[in-house]
Amino acid sequence: MNELQRYAKQALSLIDLTSLNLDDTEQDIIKLCHKAQTPYGHVAAVCVYPQFVSVARRSLNDLGLENVKVATVTNFSHGTDSIDEVIAQTEQAINDGADEIDVVLPYQAFTNGDLDHCEQVLIESKKRCNGPTLLKVIIESGELAEPNLIKAASEFCIDCGTDFIKTSTGKVKVNATLESAEIMLTAIVENDTKVGFKAAGGIRTAVDAMAYLKLAENLLGKEWISPMQFRFGASGLLADIVATLNGDTAKDTNSSNY
Repeated sequence: MNELQRYAKQALSLIDLTSLNLDDTEQDIIKLCHKAQTPYGHVAAVCVYPQFVSVARRSLNDLGLENVKVATVTNFSHGTDSIDEVIAQTEQAINDGADEIDVVLPYQAFTNGDLDHCEQVLIESKKRCNGPTLLKVIIESGELAEPNLIKAASEFCIDCGTDFIKTSTGKVKVNATLESAEIMLTAIVENDTKVGFKAAGGIRTAVDAMAYLKLAENLLGKEWISPMQFRFGASGLLADIVATLNGDTAKDTNSSNY
């Protein structure tokens, strides 16, 4: 196994296999869950819209994949829902079997200095994610754009008690980049290494994944990287990972923009 294949094998176990298309159906989600297990192991989670959480959980259980988590999104995708809506989404998703909540930071409010609203969204979401439920906060780094804002948003989320900071929704022009990842990982190094990191949007190849993993290794060490602290949010990445491990080139024809 060469270097790329070693990183590909590691990356596979860190994938949140994602389908966040507006035209998703229950059958699409069932098919997604069938992809979660590969000859080389299973992904960390599947990530779906809230209305499909129960379908995903049931499908994974039927496949004997109880260890694969179900993640969903709230305040998605623009981060402009009311606090009552965010709480209702979160509570319903957890009741339906969600293991992980990926909430969008109200990044426009954050940019405009409305930190009270942002704090309320994160604190109230965290309160609902009691016990083993993970809270991942999407800062939408591509929209924040400026390094100082990405750093400030990362630190703000860490201070609010999030379990993960996540780059992107995958629904904007600029999603995950190595530059934003370095800023966010550095914030983790400087503030709380128990906080995890998720790169999402535009990561499609094993080569891409290897670059992010090497960056995390350089900043936090190899031992820091595990499904409890590092994830990739992607739809097309898995196909290239499996193809790399097979020793050939993937031709993924069924990926969303996530």
